Amino acid sequence: MRPSEEVMIRAGIDDMERAATRLLSINPDCRVFCLNGPLGAGKTTLVNAFCKALEVTDTVQSPTFPIVHEYQRANGQPVYHFDLYRISSGSELSDLGFEDYIDSGYFCFIEWPDIALDVLSGNFVSITLSVAGEGRHITMENHERIK
Repeated sequence: MRPSEEVMIRAGIDDMERAATRLLSINPDCRVFCLNGPLGAGKTTLVNAFCKALEVTDTVQSPTFPIVHEYQRANGQPVYHFDLYRISSGSELSDLGFEDYIDSGYFCFIEWPDIALDVLSGNFVSITLSVAGEGRHITMENHERIK
């Protein structure tokens, strides 16, 4: 996929698994996914769907209080799930070892990623969820940056 190409998916909240599988197939080499959207738009639900598609064996939870959860895939590889809502500075990201996670080569799903955009390098995907009646609009934009 070319940088900045956008894809829109319309999905009901129950269709998130299909949407996650499609987003992963469109971006086979990407490991960092940034999820944007208002509270209740389905960011954690979509991360749960991504994890199911990746055969994560752990229960996916909202990482608001611990900031990052680590899950295990059936193949033993980790998947990292961040919620940066309460992070207010780059130094807090640094204290978390955020760049180490991002540069690990493992899947990273980041809710509320705005504070981290300057730190991201390489290929990442921005996903914006918006509520559309009973369903969701999911817009994806591919980014590639050189560190």
